[in-house]
Amino acid sequence: GLISAMALHQKECFEAAILFSKTEGIIPAPESSHAIRAAIIEAQKAKEEGKQKTIVFNLSGHGHFDLASYDKFLSGQLEDYEYPKELIDKALHDLPKVGK
Repeated sequence: GLISAMALHQKECFEAAILFSKTEGIIPAPESSHAIRAAIIEAQKAKEEGKQKTIVFNLSGHGHFDLASYDKFLSGQLEDYEYPKELIDKALHDLPKVGK
């Protein structure tokens, strides 16, 4: 397919955002940090496989209004949270059926 979903933890995403900030000079919005982390994972995978890939991601905005989140991350106060699989399964089950 053209896209696939990837579940990532907050801390690894903020680590990717910090790396992005240091290399690109832009503080990404926390939402964008997930896309940045996924792009890094895909780039590392391509490198390991010896493949050249074009990887596109969306930088949805700067993180200037979310500096408190960066402060929590950098001070060790940000925690990863794993949403329980049974709640995910229930939510998916309760979705309306569409299409075929």
